[in-house]
Amino acid sequence: MKPANIKPVPYRRRREQKTNYHQRLRLLLSQKPRVVVRLTGRKVIGQVIQFQPQGDKVLAAADSVALVKLGWNYSLKNMPATYLTGLLLGKKALKAGVQEAALDTGLRSPIHGGRIFAFLKGVVDAGLHVPHAKEVLPSAERISGKHISMAIPKGHQFAQYLKNKIEPAKISEAFEHVKKKI
Repeated sequence: MKPANIKPVPYRRRREQKTNYHQRLRLLLSQKPRVVVRLTGRKVIGQVIQFQPQGDKVLAAADSVALVKLGWNYSLKNMPATYLTGLLLGKKALKAGVQEAALDTGLRSPIHGGRIFAFLKGVVDAGLHVPHAKEVLPSAERISGKHISMAIPKGHQFAQYLKNKIEPAKISEAFEHVKKKI
């Protein structure tokens, strides 16, 4: 006989705070590929993933480290880098034959106008159809980095840029340059 006060143990990936199974089931029921975005402490990772019974299949992948090869010298996790990574992933997904997908943010709660939605804007601007509301996307000024170029470089906020002799005021120019290369 089973005692009434014993609760079942959650799945391992739920205990490790890696997977929200209710959200994953809703995304899988749509039967669309998922645009998965993960923001780490150093970079942005994006993948287009298709569910298959034997395991998920990655159709396209991009991370912000690839922007360095295209001439990006700034942070790999700021708003412009997040947008550019989404744009790069969107182009790769279209080449792989993906036309539409659903956004998968994982356990991270998306914030209106935040980096996850900057990534989404990049994917959508590349031509991939992902359902979203227009009001959640960040403004064009924030995406291009004008809010960074207008900031006064003082203290530790831009210490890495100043240490590497990179001017925060020129981030918008670098953004446009890398965007054209993609």
